[in-house]
Amino acid sequence: MSAVKREKIIKIRVTEDEHQALKQRCPKAQLAEWMREHCLGVETSRSRKPQSYEAVDPALLRQLAGIGNNLNQIARRINRGDWKALDKAAVISVLIQIERELSDVKALYP
Repeated sequence: MSAVKREKIIKIRVTEDEHQALKQRCPKAQLAEWMREHCLGVETSRSRKPQSYEAVDPALLRQLAGIGNNLNQIARRINRGDWKALDKAAVISVLIQIERELSDVKALYP
């Protein structure tokens, strides 16, 4: 069975009290899903299962965060456009180093 594609958006304004009342009446996590069932009589079922994530090694997260930080610094400098020829060579060198680090991390965590 194919999923129904919902393209129309309905926006409503409510007071804080009305919002709280809706949330209290809604037994589901998604207010929109509850409103479809309650207002339209449409039985909805979530086709996707909630994603579960495996525990990740904190050391891996620190390594990836450091690599991401390096990439952000490089991107910031590139976007400013303040590079000279020697700087460009240095950037290429750093990017190669980052690629090596990512390969090392990938090898440690298959």
